[in-house]
Amino acid sequence: MFTTRPEIHGTFGAAASTHWLASQSAMRILELGGNAFDAAFTGGMVLQVVEPHMNGPGGDVPMIYHDASSGSTRVICGQGPLPAAATIQAYKDQGFDLVPGTGLLAAVVPGAFGAWMRMLRDMGSMKLADLMEVPIKYARKGFPITPGVCRTIAASEDTFRKYWPGSEKVYLRDGVPNPGTLFRNKKLAKTWKRIVQEATEMSSDRADQIDHAIHIFYKGFVAEEIDRFCREKELPDVSGKPHKALLTGDDLHGWSPRYEAPVTYDYQGHTICKCGPWSQGPVLLQSLALLRDVDVAAMDPNGPDFVHTVAEAMKLSYADREVFYGDPDFVDVPLDTLLSDDYNAARRTLIGDSASNDFRPGSVDGPGWVFDYDAASNREPEIDLDSEIIGFGSRETNVLKDTPDSPHHRSDTCHIDVVDKHGNMISVTPSGGWLQSSPVISSLGFCLGSRAQMAWLDEKSPSAMAPGRRPRTTLTPSFVLRDGEPYMAFGTPGGDQQDQWQLQMLLRHIHHGMNLQEAIDAPAFHIDHFASSFYPRAASPGQLVLEDRFGSKTFAELNRRGHKVFGAGDWSEGRLSAIAVEDGIIKAAANAREMQGYAVGR
Repeated sequence: MFTTRPEIHGTFGAAASTHWLASQSAMRILELGGNAFDAAFTGGMVLQVVEPHMNGPGGDVPMIYHDASSGSTRVICGQGPLPAAATIQAYKDQGFDLVPGTGLLAAVVPGAFGAWMRMLRDMGSMKLADLMEVPIKYARKGFPITPGVCRTIAASEDTFRKYWPGSEKVYLRDGVPNPGTLFRNKKLAKTWKRIVQEATEMSSDRADQIDHAIHIFYKGFVAEEIDRFCREKELPDVSGKPHKALLTGDDLHGWSPRYEAPVTYDYQGHTICKCGPWSQGPVLLQSLALLRDVDVAAMDPNGPDFVHTVAEAMKLSYADREVFYGDPDFVDVPLDTLLSDDYNAARRTLIGDSASNDFRPGSVDGPGWVFDYDAASNREPEIDLDSEIIGFGSRETNVLKDTPDSPHHRSDTCHIDVVDKHGNMISVTPSGGWLQSSPVISSLGFCLGSRAQMAWLDEKSPSAMAPGRRPRTTLTPSFVLRDGEPYMAFGTPGGDQQDQWQLQMLLRHIHHGMNLQEAIDAPAFHIDHFASSFYPRAASPGQLVLEDRFGSKTFAELNRRGHKVFGAGDWSEGRLSAIAVEDGIIKAAANAREMQGYAVGR
């Protein structure tokens, strides 16, 4: 099979991510004697600098990792909760029936910084100052900026100049940057340098230094600046009107990341691990459960039977996501039933020869939340581009007909995987805090996230707006065990499409024998059948978006079966990266789409 590059093999270690600088920075840490957790930390901090339209310090991050010393596979939840003042009534009192996709009203507690630091403290081996050296240097001295960042800044220029002065100071200091030129965020470099310096001065002990860094961010000068900004600033968002944040310093003071057991499903000799139903991760597991007794191996992986069957399975699992998933600290999510053989055997009978255009969630002790699918289907999937405040950053993936040259090219997310020679392995999907989604806090050099837009303003929804809840995120790293041992870590940006693209990759790897690079490079597709997790929460019943490389015969047959098929270009779907270990050989691969992702290793 044609691939854009070889699958990398080695025995020492490897890193794969959505940006070559992050991959290489992580590999440098491995070469210096750091472990996979040290390397992932540095790679993640570099991603915050070089992909600021994809993630930032004010965003969020889930992680799945295997610690070789303990033999445990765990999740770290870096999804910050909704503020204490974030009630349904608080938004309705301001005239909202949906949470705005941009601006300060969408801000939640920044979870990324705390999660990265907690992971580093507990599993890393190197000191904070050494691991932050390269990220701070890129922020202070500059990095070659990619076309995607430039397009996003250009698209946001009017908003920054008219309404968000902090963003203008950072991203338009010398006008819209040109691709390939050096770009600096000296404000962010100053913030990070101060955190590292203060933490180092407080203690010579590595773990104590990291604890001090966490304290500085959530209770020290960073929290104070965030609190002041949220109290004093009233700035426009996608509604076109100015609003203040509901987030306060007290919300930051009381939060810390947490460890959890992954949700798992056994499939074809593999144990697939995902984050809990505060994420969308279990939809991949339920899709596998729906396909359990289907002869996927007999299907052409680029043919209409494969696309149709997988798409119809995803329609069912995503429908269940909408009516059952939420923060399990607040709602009872019936995961045991949703992943059970009996439940999915019954659901599997709904997959017929023709495409379904209906919203068909299952029933578990009643119908679950009665979701208004007609309302979502009637919403326009595009932001109103005639509005002065263009809603950039309200979606985590490119929408239909977006192209790299489109004036409304959307943001995305990041991903990084690392494995070391000791058998430590980690999969991380950082996101949020996008430069285009919220105004930059001038004194800090970064903006807050906008994950609150994923909470429904309907108290009957399992993902309803409520103080302290984790909004149901789309971020969903993946991890695979074989015989209890770490086998593969992988993931992709893409919002609601993340588990769709990961599912296709996994099926082709398991059933069709594709190596990591082949499975990543293979033509991909996605459905928009369900309500988007992002403002304005639109749905497109029956819509199936495919890369044109599937070919005219596959397009024609899928149209005949009733799918609403759209071509999205030859190389438009997904930004996967992956690492694996098999028989002592380390393997790594990364996506060539958008010409940024790279895997490195030896």
